[in-house]
Amino acid sequence: MIRENFNLKNSIVVSYFSFLIFSSLILFCFNLFVFAQDDDIIKIESALVVLNTTVTDAKGLPVFGLKQAQFKVFEDGQEQKVEVFETEKTPFAAVILLDTSGSMEARMSMARSAAINFLDGLRSDDVTAIYNFDTRVSLVQDFSNSRDITEKIFDLKADGYTALNDAIFKAAQELAKRPEKRKTIIVLSDGADNKSGRSADKVLKAALASNVTIYTIDMSSIDTGGRDRMQNQGALKNFAEKSGGIFIPTPGGAAMRVAFKNIVEELGTQYTLGYQPTNTRKDGKWRAIEIKVARPNLNIRTRKGYNAPKEK
Repeated sequence: MIRENFNLKNSIVVSYFSFLIFSSLILFCFNLFVFAQDDDIIKIESALVVLNTTVTDAKGLPVFGLKQAQFKVFEDGQEQKVEVFETEKTPFAAVILLDTSGSMEARMSMARSAAINFLDGLRSDDVTAIYNFDTRVSLVQDFSNSRDITEKIFDLKADGYTALNDAIFKAAQELAKRPEKRKTIIVLSDGADNKSGRSADKVLKAALASNVTIYTIDMSSIDTGGRDRMQNQGALKNFAEKSGGIFIPTPGGAAMRVAFKNIVEELGTQYTLGYQPTNTRKDGKWRAIEIKVARPNLNIRTRKGYNAPKEK
Protein backbone atom coordinates (compact mmCIF):
# COMPACT_ATOMS: atom_id res chain seq x y z
CA MET A 1 0.00 0.00 0.00
CA ILE A 2 2.80 2.37 0.93
CA ARG A 3 4.62 1.52 -2.28
CA GLU A 4 1.44 2.15 -4.33
CA ASN A 5 0.99 5.60 -2.72
CA PHE A 6 4.63 6.41 -3.38
CA ASN A 7 4.31 5.39 -7.04
CA LEU A 8 1.11 7.42 -7.37
CA LYS A 9 2.78 10.53 -5.91
CA ASN A 10 5.76 9.97 -8.18
CA SER A 11 3.47 9.74 -11.19
CA ILE A 12 1.67 12.96 -10.22
CA VAL A 13 4.98 14.83 -9.76
CA VAL A 14 6.33 13.60 -13.09
CA SER A 15 3.09 14.56 -14.85
CA TYR A 16 3.16 18.00 -13.25
CA PHE A 17 6.73 18.69 -14.33
CA SER A 18 5.98 17.33 -17.79
CA PHE A 19 3.09 19.78 -18.02
CA LEU A 20 5.34 22.66 -16.94
CA ILE A 21 7.99 21.75 -19.48
CA PHE A 22 5.41 21.36 -22.23
CA SER A 23 3.75 24.70 -21.33
CA SER A 24 7.11 26.47 -21.26
CA LEU A 25 8.00 24.99 -24.62
CA ILE A 26 4.71 26.17 -26.15
CA LEU A 27 5.19 29.65 -24.65
CA PHE A 28 8.78 29.77 -25.91
CA CYS A 29 7.72 28.79 -29.42
CA PHE A 30 4.91 31.35 -29.32
CA ASN A 31 7.33 34.08 -28.27
CA LEU A 32 9.68 33.10 -31.07
CA PHE A 33 6.80 33.34 -33.51
CA VAL A 34 5.76 36.77 -32.24
CA PHE A 35 9.38 37.97 -32.42
CA ALA A 36 9.74 36.68 -35.96
CA GLN A 37 6.51 38.39 -36.95
CA ASP A 38 7.46 41.67 -35.25
CA ASP A 39 10.89 41.57 -36.87
CA ASP A 40 9.25 41.48 -40.28
CA ILE A 41 6.59 44.14 -39.67
CA ILE A 42 7.02 47.87 -39.30
CA LYS A 43 4.39 49.14 -36.86
CA ILE A 44 3.01 52.59 -37.59
CA GLU A 45 1.08 54.11 -34.69
CA SER A 46 -0.40 57.11 -36.49
CA ALA A 47 -2.90 57.14 -39.36
CA LEU A 48 -1.39 60.42 -40.57
CA VAL A 49 0.00 60.19 -44.11
CA VAL A 50 3.13 62.34 -44.39
CA LEU A 51 4.37 63.57 -47.77
CA ASN A 52 7.84 65.04 -48.11
CA THR A 53 7.55 67.05 -51.29
CA THR A 54 10.17 68.63 -53.52
CA VAL A 55 9.02 71.54 -55.70
CA THR A 56 11.29 72.87 -58.45
CA ASP A 57 10.96 75.30 -61.33
CA ALA A 58 11.62 74.65 -65.01
CA LYS A 59 15.37 75.00 -64.42
CA GLY A 60 15.34 72.43 -61.62
CA LEU A 61 15.87 75.01 -58.87
CA PRO A 62 13.96 74.69 -55.58
CA VAL A 63 10.90 76.89 -55.19
CA PHE A 64 10.57 78.67 -51.83
CA GLY A 65 7.75 80.55 -50.16
CA LEU A 66 4.74 78.46 -51.19
CA LYS A 67 1.81 78.57 -48.75
CA GLN A 68 -0.38 75.76 -47.49
CA ALA A 69 -3.41 77.14 -49.37
CA GLN A 70 -1.54 76.66 -52.68
CA PHE A 71 -1.28 72.87 -52.19
CA LYS A 72 -3.97 70.32 -52.91
CA VAL A 73 -3.54 66.64 -52.05
CA PHE A 74 -5.53 63.85 -53.68
CA GLU A 75 -5.77 60.19 -52.66
CA ASP A 76 -7.29 57.95 -55.35
CA GLY A 77 -8.67 61.11 -56.93
CA GLN A 78 -10.38 62.36 -53.77
CA GLU A 79 -9.14 65.63 -52.28
CA GLN A 80 -7.79 65.36 -48.72
CA LYS A 81 -7.60 68.02 -46.02
CA VAL A 82 -4.00 69.08 -45.39
CA GLU A 83 -3.56 69.12 -41.62
CA VAL A 84 0.23 69.37 -41.39
CA PHE A 85 2.30 71.88 -43.34
CA GLU A 86 5.97 72.49 -42.63
CA THR A 87 8.54 74.32 -44.71
CA GLU A 88 12.27 74.06 -45.32
CA LYS A 89 13.36 74.57 -41.69
CA THR A 90 12.13 71.11 -40.69
CA PRO A 91 15.01 68.77 -39.63
CA PHE A 92 15.47 65.34 -41.20
CA ALA A 93 16.71 61.89 -40.17
CA ALA A 94 18.75 59.94 -42.70
CA VAL A 95 20.31 56.50 -42.99
CA ILE A 96 23.26 56.00 -45.33
CA LEU A 97 23.59 52.44 -46.63
CA LEU A 98 27.06 51.50 -47.87
CA ASP A 99 27.32 48.43 -50.09
CA THR A 100 30.44 46.52 -48.97
CA SER A 101 29.85 43.34 -50.97
CA GLY A 102 32.59 41.78 -53.08
CA SER A 103 31.41 43.53 -56.26
CA MET A 104 32.16 46.93 -54.66
CA GLU A 105 35.88 46.36 -54.10
CA ALA A 106 37.04 49.02 -56.57
CA ARG A 107 34.46 51.59 -55.40
CA MET A 108 34.80 51.47 -51.61
CA SER A 109 36.97 54.57 -51.35
CA MET A 110 34.48 56.62 -53.37
CA ALA A 111 31.55 55.34 -51.26
CA ARG A 112 33.33 56.35 -48.03
CA SER A 113 34.05 59.80 -49.43
CA ALA A 114 30.37 60.19 -50.34
CA ALA A 115 29.29 59.44 -46.77
CA ILE A 116 31.78 62.00 -45.43
CA ASN A 117 30.53 64.62 -47.90
CA PHE A 118 26.95 64.03 -46.79
CA LEU A 119 27.79 64.51 -43.11
CA ASP A 120 29.59 67.75 -43.95
CA GLY A 121 26.30 69.23 -45.18
CA LEU A 122 24.20 68.47 -42.10
CA ARG A 123 22.41 71.25 -40.28
CA SER A 124 22.50 71.34 -36.48
CA ASP A 125 19.16 69.52 -36.04
CA ASP A 126 19.65 66.90 -38.78
CA VAL A 127 20.70 63.38 -37.76
CA THR A 128 22.28 60.55 -39.73
CA ALA A 129 23.11 56.90 -39.12
CA ILE A 130 25.39 54.74 -41.27
CA TYR A 131 25.02 51.02 -42.01
CA ASN A 132 27.04 48.79 -44.27
CA PHE A 133 25.64 45.72 -45.96
CA ASP A 134 27.06 42.69 -47.69
CA THR A 135 25.88 39.23 -46.66
CA ARG A 136 24.59 40.89 -43.48
CA VAL A 137 23.48 44.37 -42.45
CA SER A 138 25.63 46.02 -39.75
CA LEU A 139 25.58 49.32 -37.88
CA VAL A 140 28.64 51.50 -38.49
CA GLN A 141 27.54 54.71 -36.77
CA ASP A 142 24.31 55.38 -34.87
CA PHE A 143 22.07 58.43 -35.32
CA SER A 144 23.93 61.64 -34.57
CA ASN A 145 24.14 65.25 -35.74
CA SER A 146 27.93 65.05 -35.65
CA ARG A 147 29.86 65.82 -38.81
CA ASP A 148 32.66 63.52 -37.66
CA ILE A 149 32.70 60.00 -39.00
CA THR A 150 33.73 56.95 -37.00
CA GLU A 151 37.10 55.33 -37.72
CA LYS A 152 35.22 52.05 -38.21
CA ILE A 153 34.27 53.15 -41.70
CA PHE A 154 37.90 52.94 -42.82
CA ASP A 155 38.08 49.32 -41.68
CA LEU A 156 35.25 48.20 -43.96
CA LYS A 157 36.32 45.72 -46.63
CA ALA A 158 34.46 44.60 -49.75
CA ASP A 159 33.46 40.96 -49.35
CA GLY A 160 30.51 38.59 -49.53
CA TYR A 161 27.08 38.78 -51.15
CA THR A 162 24.65 41.73 -51.41
CA ALA A 163 21.60 41.96 -49.12
CA LEU A 164 20.34 45.25 -50.57
CA ASN A 165 16.63 44.70 -49.88
CA ASP A 166 17.27 43.62 -46.29
CA ALA A 167 19.43 46.71 -45.75
CA ILE A 168 16.69 49.07 -46.96
CA PHE A 169 14.15 47.26 -44.77
CA LYS A 170 16.42 47.62 -41.72
CA ALA A 171 16.88 51.33 -42.42
CA ALA A 172 13.10 51.79 -42.76
CA GLN A 173 12.61 49.98 -39.43
CA GLU A 174 15.03 52.30 -37.66
CA LEU A 175 13.60 55.43 -39.27
CA ALA A 176 10.07 54.40 -38.26
CA LYS A 177 11.19 54.90 -34.63
CA ARG A 178 12.43 58.43 -35.26
CA PRO A 179 10.32 61.51 -34.34
CA GLU A 180 11.37 63.54 -37.41
CA LYS A 181 8.74 63.86 -40.14
CA ARG A 182 11.37 63.96 -42.88
CA LYS A 183 13.08 60.60 -43.22
CA THR A 184 15.36 59.43 -45.96
CA ILE A 185 17.53 56.49 -46.98
CA ILE A 186 20.59 57.05 -49.15
CA VAL A 187 21.80 53.90 -50.90
CA LEU A 188 25.29 53.61 -52.38
CA SER A 189 25.30 50.32 -54.27
CA ASP A 190 25.78 48.63 -57.61
CA GLY A 191 22.23 47.32 -57.12
CA ALA A 192 23.03 43.62 -57.49
CA ASP A 193 20.93 41.99 -54.74
CA ASN A 194 21.72 38.29 -54.43
CA LYS A 195 21.21 37.54 -50.73
CA SER A 196 18.13 39.24 -49.24
CA GLY A 197 15.34 37.30 -47.59
CA ARG A 198 12.80 40.00 -48.53
CA SER A 199 11.46 41.00 -51.93
CA ALA A 200 11.90 44.50 -53.35
CA ASP A 201 8.11 44.96 -53.31
CA LYS A 202 7.84 44.13 -49.60
CA VAL A 203 10.73 46.44 -48.78
CA LEU A 204 9.24 49.34 -50.76
CA LYS A 205 5.92 48.92 -48.94
CA ALA A 206 7.76 49.09 -45.61
CA ALA A 207 9.62 52.25 -46.65
CA LEU A 208 6.42 53.95 -47.81
CA ALA A 209 4.66 52.97 -44.57
CA SER A 210 7.47 54.70 -42.66
CA ASN A 211 7.18 57.90 -44.80
CA VAL A 212 10.71 57.34 -46.11
CA THR A 213 12.17 58.91 -49.25
CA ILE A 214 14.89 56.82 -50.92
CA TYR A 215 17.81 58.26 -52.88
CA THR A 216 19.85 55.69 -54.80
CA ILE A 217 23.34 56.20 -56.21
CA ASP A 218 24.55 53.67 -58.76
CA MET A 219 28.07 52.68 -57.72
CA SER A 220 28.66 50.11 -60.46
CA SER A 221 31.78 50.47 -62.56
CA ILE A 222 31.45 52.53 -65.72
CA ASP A 223 32.82 49.47 -67.54
CA THR A 224 29.82 47.39 -66.48
CA GLY A 225 27.21 46.94 -69.17
CA GLY A 226 24.63 44.62 -70.64
CA ARG A 227 21.47 43.12 -69.22
CA ASP A 228 22.75 42.86 -65.63
CA ARG A 229 23.54 46.57 -65.54
CA MET A 230 20.07 47.49 -66.78
CA GLN A 231 18.42 45.16 -64.27
CA ASN A 232 20.45 46.49 -61.34
CA GLN A 233 19.82 50.11 -62.29
CA GLY A 234 16.14 49.29 -62.70
CA ALA A 235 15.95 48.09 -59.09
CA LEU A 236 17.63 51.26 -57.79
CA LYS A 237 15.42 53.49 -59.96
CA ASN A 238 12.28 51.75 -58.72
CA PHE A 239 13.10 52.42 -55.06
CA ALA A 240 13.85 56.07 -55.76
CA GLU A 241 11.01 56.97 -58.10
CA LYS A 242 8.19 55.32 -56.13
CA SER A 243 9.31 56.87 -52.84
CA GLY A 244 9.74 60.38 -54.25
CA GLY A 245 13.55 60.32 -54.30
CA ILE A 246 16.12 60.47 -57.08
CA PHE A 247 18.21 57.86 -58.87
CA ILE A 248 21.73 59.08 -59.64
CA PRO A 249 23.64 57.22 -62.38
CA THR A 250 27.26 56.16 -61.95
CA PRO A 251 29.11 59.30 -60.83
CA GLY A 252 32.75 60.23 -60.95
CA GLY A 253 34.47 61.95 -58.04
CA ALA A 254 33.37 65.52 -58.80
CA ALA A 255 29.87 64.41 -59.85
CA MET A 256 29.54 62.44 -56.60
CA ARG A 257 30.29 65.52 -54.50
CA VAL A 258 27.75 67.58 -56.44
CA ALA A 259 25.13 64.82 -56.16
CA PHE A 260 25.44 64.65 -52.37
CA LYS A 261 25.44 68.42 -52.02
CA ASN A 262 22.20 68.51 -54.01
CA ILE A 263 20.60 65.78 -51.88
CA VAL A 264 21.38 67.61 -48.63
CA GLU A 265 20.07 70.87 -50.06
CA GLU A 266 16.91 69.19 -51.32
CA LEU A 267 16.18 67.59 -47.96
CA GLY A 268 16.54 71.01 -46.37
CA THR A 269 14.16 72.73 -48.79
CA GLN A 270 11.27 70.28 -48.99
CA TYR A 271 7.67 70.93 -48.04
CA THR A 272 6.20 68.45 -45.57
CA LEU A 273 2.45 67.86 -45.82
CA GLY A 274 0.28 65.53 -43.75
CA TYR A 275 -3.35 64.41 -43.89
CA GLN A 276 -5.73 61.90 -42.31
CA PRO A 277 -7.15 59.78 -45.18
CA THR A 278 -10.91 59.98 -45.72
CA ASN A 279 -10.78 56.33 -46.82
CA THR A 280 -10.39 54.52 -43.49
CA ARG A 281 -10.82 50.97 -44.81
CA LYS A 282 -8.05 48.64 -43.63
CA ASP A 283 -7.97 46.51 -46.75
CA GLY A 284 -4.24 46.56 -47.54
CA LYS A 285 -4.91 48.06 -50.97
CA TRP A 286 -2.76 50.59 -52.84
CA ARG A 287 -3.70 54.26 -52.42
CA ALA A 288 -2.43 56.52 -55.21
CA ILE A 289 -1.33 60.03 -54.19
CA GLU A 290 -1.16 63.21 -56.29
CA ILE A 291 -0.16 66.72 -55.23
CA LYS A 292 -1.11 69.83 -57.17
CA VAL A 293 0.19 73.38 -56.63
CA ALA A 294 -1.75 76.49 -57.66
CA ARG A 295 1.16 77.91 -59.65
CA PRO A 296 2.09 76.98 -63.24
CA ASN A 297 5.26 75.36 -64.62
CA LEU A 298 6.40 73.68 -61.41
CA ASN A 299 7.70 70.15 -61.00
CA ILE A 300 6.39 68.31 -57.93
CA ARG A 301 8.03 65.14 -56.63
CA THR A 302 6.72 63.03 -53.76
CA ARG A 303 5.95 59.37 -53.17
CA LYS A 304 3.47 57.77 -55.55
CA GLY A 305 1.27 56.33 -52.81
CA TYR A 306 1.14 53.75 -50.05
CA ASN A 307 -0.53 50.49 -49.07
CA ALA A 308 -3.32 50.88 -46.53
CA PRO A 309 -2.95 48.88 -43.31
CA LYS A 310 -4.67 45.50 -43.37
CA GLU A 311 -7.02 44.25 -40.69
CA LYS A 312 -5.90 40.93 -39.28
